[in-house]
Amino acid sequence: MTTEITSKPAEYEYRYQDSTLAHTYSYLTVPLLSMLAEKAKSGARVLDLGCGNGSLSHVIAQQGYEVIGVEESASGIAIASQNFPGCQFIQASIYDSPKAELLNAFDIVIAVEVIEHLFYPKGLVKLARQCLKPGGHLIITTAYHGYFKNFILALSGKMDSHFSVLWDGGHIKFFSVKTLTELLETEGYTEIQFKFAGRLPYLWKSMLCCASVAEK
Repeated sequence: MTTEITSKPAEYEYRYQDSTLAHTYSYLTVPLLSMLAEKAKSGARVLDLGCGNGSLSHVIAQQGYEVIGVEESASGIAIASQNFPGCQFIQASIYDSPKAELLNAFDIVIAVEVIEHLFYPKGLVKLARQCLKPGGHLIITTAYHGYFKNFILALSGKMDSHFSVLWDGGHIKFFSVKTLTELLETEGYTEIQFKFAGRLPYLWKSMLCCASVAEK
């Protein structure tokens, strides 16, 4: 018996209100742009999976990249298309089969603070691989979790608030360096590298992971 991966019902769509950058970008934007610059020159094609309201896609496009954003939320796509005409936006689920024009078409695929919200995170890394050119790179950012950080959370009595089950549309997958590496290796990615952002060492807010697909 196989499990069919489908989009979530419309009534559970995340609804965007405006075109402002999310608070996480205050500490993610600089290291993300640095990682992009290390892997691709200006003019490279970037696919932004789960682009939300398009605000980060716009910031990346301002650095000289050609950016296409994919987002499931109808309100996110509407806001992005209206406010950021320098980028192209496509309404689709990460679980959908990619459009033909997206296959093997990008130097970089990014997914910023997306994978922790997915029931099937393997779907994201599979889609990214289909969309990357040979020798391309996937950049994922997600909340950082490690033994020391979780120990400090437990001691401080903040485990319930940190792993809150009361946030509709919140985090449902909690990755460590080890588990994210295992996921990427399972799908054939190589040259996996990590950087970290926000807060003190080993209490980081997020980790940035870059992985490569082989040249053909």
